[in-house]
Amino acid sequence: MRTGKTAALIVIILIASTSAFGVSKRSRATKSRHHRLVRHINWNPLIRGSHESMLRQNEEIDRLGLPRIEDENQLEELKTNLELVELNDTRTFRVDPRLDPSLRFCKSWTRDFVEDISSAYYEQFKTKIQVNSAVRTVEHQKQLRRHNKNAAPEMGETASSHLAGLTVDISKRGMTKKQHKWFETYLANLRDHNLIEAAEERRQAVFHIMVSERYADWRTEQALAKE
Repeated sequence: MRTGKTAALIVIILIASTSAFGVSKRSRATKSRHHRLVRHINWNPLIRGSHESMLRQNEEIDRLGLPRIEDENQLEELKTNLELVELNDTRTFRVDPRLDPSLRFCKSWTRDFVEDISSAYYEQFKTKIQVNSAVRTVEHQKQLRRHNKNAAPEMGETASSHLAGLTVDISKRGMTKKQHKWFETYLANLRDHNLIEAAEERRQAVFHIMVSERYADWRTEQALAKE
């Protein structure tokens, strides 16, 4: 009798062990499939950065004869001469409060672009966009590259266009799928008219946007056409 109970107990333990092993094995298999799926998801943004785009951004800077701002002294001189204008919070956009106030500056046509896209975005979604970054100096870019290896260089043919004050980074964090689609379509239209160079960053949650001086003339033409 005792032998029969022992045998039954052994059978129960074996069944439980087999079941647990099966669950564990299925769990591992599920995780493995999940990891394979994650690895094979393609990142395919409408606004994609490229080496050629970086070259075009620097070609625009050279065409305009703009300096790459070396340091705080040169930056302050450009502000004093009104060659750079300040970005301040408005009804339709905000500046990241973490951004150093001395770096909340850009070219006038770049600010016009920010005001235009933020107004259009606010009209659609009743929410503000956020500017995370604007002008930088060579000194700031060097510091950035120390902890962000994906940042553009501070010199050379693919140097960051932030150094000339033409460029802003606009946050995409928190955007819904619909908002994101609207934003990238808006940028793509301007890019197709050679008015901007833009890239959706993969490792930073921003759109990098360099605005050509041609945007100022195009904006004036658009305003006149509406009269």
